[in-house]
Amino acid sequence: MRTDNKKQNPKNQYRINEQIRVREVRIVDDNGSTVMPTKDALDLARQREEDLVEISPNANPPVCRIIDYSKFLYQQKKKAKELKSKQVKVEVKEIRFGPQTDDHDYNFKLKHAKEFLEEGNKVRAYVFFRGRSILFKEQGEVLLLRFANDLEEYGKVEQMPRLEGKKMFLFLAPKHAGQAKKSQQKMDRERREQEAADQLQQESVSQNDGLAGNAKGLDALVKLKEEMDGEE
Repeated sequence: MRTDNKKQNPKNQYRINEQIRVREVRIVDDNGSTVMPTKDALDLARQREEDLVEISPNANPPVCRIIDYSKFLYQQKKKAKELKSKQVKVEVKEIRFGPQTDDHDYNFKLKHAKEFLEEGNKVRAYVFFRGRSILFKEQGEVLLLRFANDLEEYGKVEQMPRLEGKKMFLFLAPKHAGQAKKSQQKMDRERREQEAADQLQQESVSQNDGLAGNAKGLDALVKLKEEMDGEE
């Protein structure tokens, strides 16, 4: 049904009928498009008892459609509502570690992190250092790098491990579907990182080695980080 211009809300983003003051317009429909004088387009809209609606005002000439304006607005509103309902709210989930997290606890938290990333959420993993454990911050860094490796198929690193006060943070974002398989270079890097992590973990158990016992693991970590930066 043709819409009375006087009832139109001036805040509407589309110009219709006599509000369209250009000399000619391009009419598009299911059969294609036709350029015609605006007067003829208005006459055609009246014959169909519909409205001439300007869809693309910046085109040359402006693109219009002959449709029921009220129905058109309803469809636009419905599409916007459906799009909004499909949008996933991204949340940041936290995963907390100690500098000497055991394998059972590590795997438990790894499983939850995979679920968070698969649901489209981000993950903020951090290691909390109590008292003198801050002296072993490189051990926490290795743990977070291992965590990032184990989640490589599910998430991408947004921020490498960084110490802030007594906490070292790692940020991961979910990956999109259809990611490529791991390259041989990535697989080799993962293997070297795991070896460095295992070496550091074994050396940290020995109290006699102390800080000196972590030196080899730290050197390996630094070398790995340099390789990672080079690959990027």
